[in-house]
Parts: sequence; structure tokens; C-alpha cells
Amino acid sequence: MRQILKIDHMEKYYGNKSNVTKAIDDISIEVFEGEFIGIMGASGSGKTTMLNCISTIDTVSAGHIFLDGRDITELKEKEIAKFRRENLGFIFQDFNLLDTLTVGENIALALTINRVSPKEIDRKVEEIASKLDISYILEKYPYETSGGQKQRCACARAIINNPKLILADEPTGALDSKSAQMLLETIKSMNEDLGATILMVTHDAFSASYAKRILFLKDGRIFNELIKGEKSRKQFFNEILDVMSLLGGNLSDVL
Repeated sequence: MRQILKIDHMEKYYGNKSNVTKAIDDISIEVFEGEFIGIMGASGSGKTTMLNCISTIDTVSAGHIFLDGRDITELKEKEIAKFRRENLGFIFQDFNLLDTLTVGENIALALTINRVSPKEIDRKVEEIASKLDISYILEKYPYETSGGQKQRCACARAIINNPKLILADEPTGALDSKSAQMLLETIKSMNEDLGATILMVTHDAFSASYAKRILFLKDGRIFNELIKGEKSRKQFFNEILDVMSLLGGNLSDVL
């Protein structure tokens, strides 16, 4: 398998010499093409900081991050926005759809910014909308659609540019259980049917059970790793709960 992401001895500190907080403490991982990885840990474990560094929203204090062989810690400020547009897809907790644009225009936004031809944009939007079953709402505005339709629109926007990596930070955090399950099924379909490589941060064991591999963080370090393999999602869910109990977090942080 082709390596998509390599984190090499990454560290992230906040504060000054007299009061240093180590958010990430010497983490090294590899992510391969087509993987769906969950990042878990209690609040303050470093999981969101890790995602922010991978997405170039934040910078590392030490170490390197390689995306498809390119060292993104060496990117210049003027290169970052272009790098994100061309290589990363994002699924936000609140979707971040623009109500002044139609669903189709929201999905096409990254292609429009990248100056893809209108004909190619239309083709790609129709293709991804068909796969995610939202072709019939492309002319509607987000406020005219249901929560589930907004979710699929956000997923379509994340994947339309064929990014090397899709990043999702607590994507179900603001959803009820039914909507959360719908979104997770869509993300799973993006991974299995569309070949997307996904890194999802979550504190929720149910959400994590949709992933194929889970990395557990504690105090900024890798604490444990689980691989789903041939297990059922229910079996994987129970394994996740077992590891979370070892982390010492409250079950309210997990369920």
C-alpha cells in the first residue's frame, strides 16, 4: 500500500520556559492509502492538536509531517492555502456550508477556486452527488435541505477534489444519534466505495467503531492501537470501551 501520511517524532509545546505544556509528545505514525483511522482520547489528550498540525492550521515544535512524501512542516506561509485546497478535504462538526450558495455550488467551491473548467466542475459535481444520493437537491440552498442532506453535501464537498487525505474533527459532536449514524454511514461509504483515506478525531466509541484502525492518545502520546480486522462493529465497539477504561477517563467522555 502507498503511504499517504507519515508523522515522524512530532512534538508540540505551548507556553514559555517557565510554564510549558506538552500537547504532543514524540508521536510517530504512518497512514496508508485507503485507511479509515480513528484518533481517540479524553479531552486534553492532544488529538485535536495533532489534527491541527496535520492540516497546517498549527505548526509543530519539533519533528516532521509528510503528506504523500512532501514535508508539510517546511511549507512557506504563502504555500499553505494552495496546499490545503489541493491535498486535503475537511468534514466540520457544523458542516460550514454557505447559505448564499446552492448545494451544487457549495460542493463545487474548491474546484471553482482551483479554476477548474465549468464543464469539468459540472461533471464532477454530478458524479459525486449521484454516488452520495443528493443529485435531486443540487439546485436547493442549504437552509432548504434536511440535516442528513447537509451532511452528505459536506461529505461531497470534502471528497470532490480527490484529496489525498480527509480530516474529520468530532464530525458527529453536534448531532442526534440518528443523524450521527447517517453521517458515519456516509463517511464509511466514502472510504469503502470511493477509496477515500480518512483520519477522524472523536471521543465517541460508537463513532470510532466505524473506523478500521484506532489510535488512542493519552497525555500527548500513543497509548494503544486497535485494528478492526474481521471483527463485527459490535465486537470492535466493545474493544474500544475496554481500552478507554484503561485510559482512566470517565465513561461520559466515551459514550
